[in-house]
Amino acid sequence: MNDSPNSRPAIEFRNAAYKVNGDSGRELLHDLKLEVQRGETLVLLGRSGSGKTTTLKLINRLLTPSSGEVIVEGRPAGNWDVIRLRRMIGYVIQEVGLFPHFTVERNIGLVPKIENWPSDRIHARVQQLLELVGLDPEIAARYPRELSGGQRQRVGVARALAADPPILLMDEPFGALDLITRAELQHEFLNLQQRLGKTVVFVTHDLREALLLGTRIALMDAGRLITVQTPKEFLNSNHPLATAYKQAFGADLRINC
Repeated sequence: MNDSPNSRPAIEFRNAAYKVNGDSGRELLHDLKLEVQRGETLVLLGRSGSGKTTTLKLINRLLTPSSGEVIVEGRPAGNWDVIRLRRMIGYVIQEVGLFPHFTVERNIGLVPKIENWPSDRIHARVQQLLELVGLDPEIAARYPRELSGGQRQRVGVARALAADPPILLMDEPFGALDLITRAELQHEFLNLQQRLGKTVVFVTHDLREALLLGTRIALMDAGRLITVQTPKEFLNSNHPLATAYKQAFGADLRINC
C-alpha cells in the first residue's frame, strides 16, 4: 500500500463537528467525513446556514472542531503551529480584505515580507502574480480605493498565492461582483488552476459556478454533508436536494468540458 505524502488526501475531515459556544451550543456542522484530494477543486455547495464557511474555517483553524479531527497535509490541524498552518494556506474571501493604506504591491507581498524574502524577490513575485491574474504590473503602485471591484478581487487572489501555498481556500470570492466581471474571473480562475494545480476548497451557493469550477461538488444542508459527486454525476443525480437545486437554476446547466 502506497502511503507516501503525495498519495494521502491534502485535507481530511474525520467525524468533524462544530458547535457554537462548545458542547452546549447549537451545532453548525455535524459529523463531517470528507477528503479533499491533492490538486482538485472541491466545491462546497449549499444555502446560507448549510455549514460551508464553517467547514472552510476549520481547515485553517479560524474555528476549532468541537469533536472529531481535521487533517491537513497528513497532520491534525491542531498539531500545526497556527501561524505556519495559515501561511501554507491561501485564503480569498468575498470582500477581499485588502489593507487600504497599503499599495497593491505591499498587499500582495505581505506574507513574503513576513517570511523575510529579500525585497527584490518580493518585487519580482508581485510583478509575476499581477500578470498571472490578468492585471497590468503598473497597478502595483495604486491603492485599493483606486481599483474596481474586479481588480481588487484579482489582487486578493494574487495575495493568496504570493508565497506559493499548496492549499487555497475561497469563500464566495466572486459573489459580490457584477455578472460579466464574475464570469470573467471564473474563467480566469479555471485557467489559473490548470496552470498551478493547487488544492482548492471553494465555497458557493451558485450551482452554475459549482458545475463550472468544481472537480467534485460536496452538497451540504443544515450542517450535514448530503452527497459528494462530480459535476456530471450531479447533473444526473436523482437525490431530492440535488434535484431541487437543478430545478431552481433552470434547464440550461452546463459543466466545464
